[in-house]
Amino acid sequence: MFLLGIAFLISCRTHAPLSPLQRILQKGELTLITRNNAHCYYFYRDQPMGFEYELAKAFAEFLGVRLKVHVARRWEKMIPELLEGKGDVIAASLTITPSRKKQVLFSRPYMEIRQHLIVHKDNRSIHLEYDLSGRTVYVRKGTSYQERLEALRARGIDVHIRLIEDIPTEELIRRVAQRKIPITVADSHIAKLNRRYYPEAVISGPISPKEYLGWAVRPGAQALLERINAFFTAIQKDGRFQHIYDRYYADVEAFDYMDLADFHHRLESHLPRYQALIEAAARAHHLDWRLIAAQIYQESRFEPDAHSRQDAQGLMQLIPASAERYGVRDLMDPKENIEAGVKLMKDLYDRYPEAEDPDRIRMALAAYNAGAGHVEDGRYLARRMGLDINRWNALARTLPLLSYQKYYRDAKFGYCRGSEAVQYVQRVMIYYDILKQMARKDAASPWLDVYVP
Repeated sequence: MFLLGIAFLISCRTHAPLSPLQRILQKGELTLITRNNAHCYYFYRDQPMGFEYELAKAFAEFLGVRLKVHVARRWEKMIPELLEGKGDVIAASLTITPSRKKQVLFSRPYMEIRQHLIVHKDNRSIHLEYDLSGRTVYVRKGTSYQERLEALRARGIDVHIRLIEDIPTEELIRRVAQRKIPITVADSHIAKLNRRYYPEAVISGPISPKEYLGWAVRPGAQALLERINAFFTAIQKDGRFQHIYDRYYADVEAFDYMDLADFHHRLESHLPRYQALIEAAARAHHLDWRLIAAQIYQESRFEPDAHSRQDAQGLMQLIPASAERYGVRDLMDPKENIEAGVKLMKDLYDRYPEAEDPDRIRMALAAYNAGAGHVEDGRYLARRMGLDINRWNALARTLPLLSYQKYYRDAKFGYCRGSEAVQYVQRVMIYYDILKQMARKDAASPWLDVYVP
């Protein structure tokens, strides 16, 4: 009887249900639950992108499994679909709230945020939460924004909450910019990212204390949660988190209303005149035409007869030496100017094959602005300082140093206004981001499951 009891216990252990982590490892597949928007997951030029997506892909690699993406049908369905077993982890800029902690387990926080009011730039009467009394605020149903507004109302602030069924926050920001709705709410990282797309919508006062974003797993998935926490610790220590963050939010603090308003205006009034030429030249050299368009705006504001004090001319502000090198006969001719400028940009891009995009793009842009020699001096200085010469954040530190004699006296190409090159890159990348988001492709079906190779 004793031996039979031992055999029974061994049998029970052998057939015990697998934990969520064990199932993932056995299947070789991690299923991410997320949403299709500018900060979580989207497609650009048929390639999956997004801050949360890239973090999830890195986590799948950390586990040694492939990633499958499941886009929830509705925002408020993400947690129910997680509990139903349609995915293993939610990564969707999900705020850790007391009500959600009753339903799921959250990872350690990976980003600090605050909720901000979003109003039209002409609305000067809304600054603080107390200004909401008697006002109507539009937010998506089932969000932490709804929870916060309800808490304010419970405190006696007579705010009217208009709940919208499953419209992304960025769309509500767009509606504020177009005066279709008066007020919405957005987390700080979403608000800062979207103001470049909709400069008429401005960030007003915060209405929440500091809050935190986390990934969510089902109750009982403790082993999986521990692996997620270990992953976040590892990538924040080795710099991978910052690298992924910089791909999407590096220049998020930079905002110039007048400049961005002018950019949006010229996209409609000037870009159409040259778009076909830009697309053809970029296609011939395997570059993204939107990058070139962003660069042209920074160089000339799409003005074909633009001149600089340094004798740079035309849409892409080519100097006479570059014109001669690329066989340009008339720098004022848009076609010739664009074709030569794109060739130059491609030659510069090819100088940095060991760098990954977008670092490689940023280096090429810096070389276009300051000269390839100064970029090499910046890389040399970065190497001496123990920095990664194939990362833009290293050059963003060293290029400005080349304006100081202490550093440029030993540089091969001498003095450089490196801060201007860094600012140039920052601005072009902001314009490029705007153009990419305007062309962003939604998944064919918003609830489609997508396997990532």
